[in-house]
Amino acid sequence: MILNNIKLAFKISLLLLIIISYSNAELINPNSSIKPSEVVKIQLTGLKYNNKDFIDSGIEQTWKFAHPKNKKVTGPLDNFKRMIKGDSYQMMIDHLSHTITLLGSDDNWAQFEVVILDKNKIYHKFNWQVEKYTMEGTLKDCWLTTMVSSPIPLGSSI
Repeated sequence: MILNNIKLAFKISLLLLIIISYSNAELINPNSSIKPSEVVKIQLTGLKYNNKDFIDSGIEQTWKFAHPKNKKVTGPLDNFKRMIKGDSYQMMIDHLSHTITLLGSDDNWAQFEVVILDKNKIYHKFNWQVEKYTMEGTLKDCWLTTMVSSPIPLGSSI
């Protein structure tokens, strides 16, 4: 009986340790050394593997790189999650592949064409814009997403 209780306590402790380490997986935080195209790549890779580190880790990773003025429109985080999982953007979740093409840029903004192949093998095109945050604080000189267009369906890959 005592041995069974010890085994049960060990299993519970091990399970709690796994849950705690799983839920504390490290997301990438914005910093001034991350280039504009890398911001888009970080966000798209997170969305491609949305539940890799924990449930909705990819959406939370994307949220970390949203510009504060973008967060005012889309936030808070729970609203952002519902928006990404809604009809307009759900094709980004667990997509199969993506391409990122620079359309234009200057010292404070960059715009990209992003093409996603969703899990149903349908292509979607987006315009994705990032801007350098110029206000004082921890985000100063970080590139952050200010706009993602509605998707334009491009048809099936088959």
